[in-house]
Amino acid sequence: MDQRPVGDAEAAAVGCLLGTAVGDALGLPREGLSASRAKRLFGGEVGHCLLPGRGMVSDDTDHAVMTASALFTASGSPEAFARNLAWRLRWWFLALPAGVGLATAKACLRLWVGAGPDRSGVPSAGNGPMMRAPIIGVLFAAELERMRAFVRACTRLTHTDPRAERAAFVVALITSHALRHPGEPLDGDATVAEILRLVPDADNELREILKRAVDPTPLTDLWPKGPSGYAYHTLLAVLHTLFRHPQDFAYALRDVILLGGDTDTTGAILGGVAGAILGPSAVPDAWVRGVVEWPRSMTWVRELGRRLSLSPTAKGAVRPPRYFVPGVLPRNLFFLAVVVGHGFYRLVRTGAGR
Repeated sequence: MDQRPVGDAEAAAVGCLLGTAVGDALGLPREGLSASRAKRLFGGEVGHCLLPGRGMVSDDTDHAVMTASALFTASGSPEAFARNLAWRLRWWFLALPAGVGLATAKACLRLWVGAGPDRSGVPSAGNGPMMRAPIIGVLFAAELERMRAFVRACTRLTHTDPRAERAAFVVALITSHALRHPGEPLDGDATVAEILRLVPDADNELREILKRAVDPTPLTDLWPKGPSGYAYHTLLAVLHTLFRHPQDFAYALRDVILLGGDTDTTGAILGGVAGAILGPSAVPDAWVRGVVEWPRSMTWVRELGRRLSLSPTAKGAVRPPRYFVPGVLPRNLFFLAVVVGHGFYRLVRTGAGR
């Protein structure tokens, strides 16, 4: 079903965060599986199944909501934003989140031993910065240079490889499409031309990825096991799928998850971008209601997006919604048990299918 792009900040912010959480939760059960193996285990359709008929979110959504929360206190300063996000990352890491990427884990350890946010990043071209980029694209849609500065500060907090920063900035740019071009559907060729104009330091690999993103040839033969945790692989998977389904959130999310590989991250990033472009009404309500979370519920996520859209004009009067912080650790321990149990389920199902 075709859905028109939204043009207001609240819809973009709420859609971005809801889409991230839904994409993360739907992709998580298939993480690390090839497309063929995932189809044998779960069938050819996408739905919540981490718990019976329900889903939970992983570190991808955590990064998005931490970034959104840190943006409230930025006061237009990338340095202030980075300091606040670094503080949040320290305590997030201490609450034992499951599935933390290696580069992010190293950066969090460096933060704990005294490294500042300008020295905590490690050489990596992983996906972490792209998880955090969509909501930055929403907030700074009208200020591209400030968007670039905030993406840079957000990226270098954990990842110092220029490829990670370029990929994150491309994601932020596309996320801001509906706010910069109200009412205009996303066009692959025009978007790629704009990216090349606004990312003058694009390396040859990124240029090839952008060229492949508008090629209708399926990606299924490119990565037999699905896209990896490498930023440019993930960027290609997200862009190629988004350009094929620019006006249908559900089909785009389904297709990127069915590619296999790092499915919670590709799902979260595509969900954040498409949700920002098409708005929260494009995110199927059944998928939203299927995410069971505490202490930060989907209602809390929706309110976070709403308040963030007000913060640039509220002069510091708006703050992130509160939640029961002591509940995070028991939630994470429960989530870890669920993930381990799901892993055993996948092993048993795989063995039974032989």
